[in-house]
Amino acid sequence: MSCWMPGCPALSMCRGLAALPITCLERAKDLKTRLGILLHKPELRHKTGSSSKLGSRHRDSSREVLEWRESFDQLLKSKSGVNAFHTFLKTEFSEENLDFWLACEDFKKTRSKTKLAFKANRIFEEFVQSEAPREVNIDHETREITRKNLSGATSACFNEAQAKTRTLMEKDSYPRFLKSASYQDMTRQAASRGTSKRSHT
Repeated sequence: MSCWMPGCPALSMCRGLAALPITCLERAKDLKTRLGILLHKPELRHKTGSSSKLGSRHRDSSREVLEWRESFDQLLKSKSGVNAFHTFLKTEFSEENLDFWLACEDFKKTRSKTKLAFKANRIFEEFVQSEAPREVNIDHETREITRKNLSGATSACFNEAQAKTRTLMEKDSYPRFLKSASYQDMTRQAASRGTSKRSHT
C-alpha cells in the first residue's frame, strides 16, 4: 500500500519498519513461519491416520462409562469418571465433598514434613473446621479428632474424615449420579457405540 499524503498511517508504519534493525525483521519472519507450522500441525496429525487411535479411545471410554455403575471405586479410579461426578455434584452444590476427598488423596502423596504440616492446615481450614468456606458434612467428633491430628501432622491425619466423606458420597450422591439424566445419556451413547462396533465386525 502506497500513500503520498503527509501523516498517512501506512507511510508512518513503513518508516517505522525501515528504522528497525534487519535482525528484528528476520526474527519476526521466523516467528511467523514457526507459528504457521504449529497451527497446521493438528491437521497434519489428523491426515496421517490417527482415526484408528481415536476409535480405540472411543471404545475404551465407552467401556469405562459403563464400568462406573459397577462400583463407586470404579468411578473414582477413572479420571473422566471423577470429572463427570464432579460436574454432577456441582448441580447439587455439594462438590466440596469430592474436592476434599481429592485433596486428601493428594495430601497422602506428600513426603516433606514441612509441606505436610502446611497442606494439613490448609485442608483443615478450607474443608474441616466449623464454618469453613467449603465445609464438608462430618460429625463433631470426627472434626475434633482431625483437629487433634494436626498437632503432629502425618499422611494419615485426615483418614477418618476422608472415610466419612467417601461413605456419604457413596451412599447418597453416587446413586443419584447413576440415575441422573447426564449419566443415563452417557450410558446410552456408550451402548450405541458398542452396538455399532459389533455390527461392523
